Amino acid sequence: MAGLSTAKRKVEETAKRVEDKTKSKTGAAIDFAHQAERLGQYTPDQENDATGSTQAVQAKFITPQDPVIVTTGGGRLPAVPIEEAVKLNKLKNIIDENNPSETAPTAKSQPRESKDGTLHGARPVKDGADEGSTDAPLDTATPPSRTNPLFPPLPMYGPPTLGRTIQVWSFRLSSAILSLCFLGVIILGAAFTSLPLASQHVWLRLTFRNPDARRPFHKEEERRARARRIEEQAWIKPKQDQSNAFVNGLEDGSKAEEFVPLEGGPDQIQCNVRYYARRVGLDCEIFEVQTEDGFIIELWHLYNPRQYNRTESSRRQPHDPEVFANGAADGSASASQYQTGDKKYPVLMIHGLLQSAGAYCTNDDDSLAFFLAKSGYDVWLGNNRCGFKPRHTLLKYSDPRMWAWNIRQMGVMDLPALISRVLSETGFEKLGLIAHSQGTTQTLVALAKEQRPEIGEKISVFCALAPAAYAGPLIGKMYFKFMRVITPNMFRAMFGIHAFIPFMMTMHSMLPGPFYGAMGYRVFSFLFNWTDDRWERALRDRMFQFAPVYVSAESMRWWLGRECFAKQKCILATREEKKIEDREDEQEDQELARSPDDTSDDEEEGDMDTTRLSPHAAQGSQQPRDRGKAKYAWYGPDTPPFALWVCGADDLVDGRRLLRRFERNREPYVDVVHAKIIEGYEHLDVIWAMDAIEKVGKEVREVLWKTAPETARKVCRTPRGCGEIKEEDFYVRQDERESATREVDVTAGEWSAKGAEQVGGGGGEGDRDLDAEIQDGMSGAER
Repeated sequence: MAGLSTAKRKVEETAKRVEDKTKSKTGAAIDFAHQAERLGQYTPDQENDATGSTQAVQAKFITPQDPVIVTTGGGRLPAVPIEEAVKLNKLKNIIDENNPSETAPTAKSQPRESKDGTLHGARPVKDGADEGSTDAPLDTATPPSRTNPLFPPLPMYGPPTLGRTIQVWSFRLSSAILSLCFLGVIILGAAFTSLPLASQHVWLRLTFRNPDARRPFHKEEERRARARRIEEQAWIKPKQDQSNAFVNGLEDGSKAEEFVPLEGGPDQIQCNVRYYARRVGLDCEIFEVQTEDGFIIELWHLYNPRQYNRTESSRRQPHDPEVFANGAADGSASASQYQTGDKKYPVLMIHGLLQSAGAYCTNDDDSLAFFLAKSGYDVWLGNNRCGFKPRHTLLKYSDPRMWAWNIRQMGVMDLPALISRVLSETGFEKLGLIAHSQGTTQTLVALAKEQRPEIGEKISVFCALAPAAYAGPLIGKMYFKFMRVITPNMFRAMFGIHAFIPFMMTMHSMLPGPFYGAMGYRVFSFLFNWTDDRWERALRDRMFQFAPVYVSAESMRWWLGRECFAKQKCILATREEKKIEDREDEQEDQELARSPDDTSDDEEEGDMDTTRLSPHAAQGSQQPRDRGKAKYAWYGPDTPPFALWVCGADDLVDGRRLLRRFERNREPYVDVVHAKIIEGYEHLDVIWAMDAIEKVGKEVREVLWKTAPETARKVCRTPRGCGEIKEEDFYVRQDERESATREVDVTAGEWSAKGAEQVGGGGGEGDRDLDAEIQDGMSGAER
């Protein structure tokens, strides 16, 4: 009898558990449906045959801080707040009876502790956290911060509703008016500050003096201008059959390595990299890349048309959004066209703020991208999301979710997608990475321990030009202060929740190239406090054809708003942490001053006050990897070697402070293989100065080859200018940290003897005699 009662009780308990489980799954299914709708692109009644099903089915964690939404149709929607993604996956696990670990983040990143107690990175989400509501007003749509203070959560936008649509259009209307007024003030300010220079210019002309004679490279500019005029006059555009012979037949018996221009004549000033590449004997093809959150971005590939057949357009379309899915991929583009021993080592170049990758292609043969391509590298130019053509697999321009991103998403989404595609097309395991200004920021952010450090395994060296990690004095200018003091809500009312001042792009498309180039220079010179003294002025209008591009208002708010970079004045450290480090530096300097045996030659030269070198930095060789400092370091063991070129007169960013961080051994896992300060150089001189190839380009070319993996060097041709590198000079990671001696170049205002050998048109190799060409051209004209 007792046994029967026990059996009956067990049956009842089992039935109750089944009933509870069924109820739980039913409740979870209902909650999941609501959550799927809240995180989807449209509500079910807004969907149609064209949209398909856009409901959320899963949150895929790209990093612990970046869960992107996968829709029913397989599309991707940009990242949502972590707690929203966790809730969706938790409900899905209950319904599918999955192990929660299957949907947990699998990335290598981890929270990073700083000296002021700040925790950088994703924090655990506690049960019962306030989930917020997508129906809340836009000014309250931002959930509580669960990421580090430098990257507060972005606003969350749900499917469009009537109320949300009215709010969105209200922001678009207010920002259209207010941002246009702001732009007008900037243009007037630029015009007003130009008046003294214009008056001085007119006075010198009236007194029969040449105002351009004061420019540091005036004579070289005149020489190049004469040679360019002769080239333009002599240019005869080849017929189609002659062009084919140039490219394929090589009927003249010349070598394939030579570069035959396919465009010529007077410069048409186009926003077209291919046009400028063809003027120097190269060509360009465009690959479309899909990021892991669904954006379509452009990757431009430079090549010699006499060696390489253009890839079919169908093979240049976006791939699956997964990155590094199959390791080193099939090499579907460039690798298949070169034999072992004749391959070219891949190099990816990333541009700066408000620019496109065309900034590397404006100076004929003295363009850094063209110089490296002619030196024997396989050059790829990466563009960030939106650029000149804002595109997403699901979202439209008018959807605010398309613009809910900042520098961090550019680093952890765009950069890996570009690297993955280059490696896929070339078949290599690693590539060399070159970045300028904001491009260095997104790389420095992406490589951080709490972001996406695993991409460091795909980079052989990171060449940082004008590295932007610490703010320069320019951040204190009046118009930047104004953007810092207004509230986030006021910032959105003024600059919107879509693109940042899109009227600039309208002006770009409507105004004639020369006028737009001249106006662009004046406005950007006023904003960022730089000059064209070291640029070839005849080419200046080209330089501003590739800027600005579409960027999000949220991205500019990260740079200039009151919460992030403008407040902390650093991309990965708070103001409090910087103060702690300053006190440590002062204490170390005092101890060093009391130790006369440790005094270096740098101190005797009086350089200590400005550069604050440590004893190890003065030695410039090997330093022990201080594991004790690794706890507070930004970077971990997977970090690639760094090479830095700092502009000495750069008011926009403080590159010296970043160098000091490495020299003080605060980053025990970072090997610095090259460090140089070019005194007198301003922020853009590092890519646009007439002598930039001599001061920067040739060193970049050498660093790329010295750090290339041995397996890659065995199958690649040796780049021009790198044949004399000795075996012991190649980089090998060791137990001790490498710290290159800081080089200081103080000749930025002089056209040096070496600079004279760097002649435009010769790929920076000095293998053209412009004076002789000018004489021949003049003689030909007389005949």
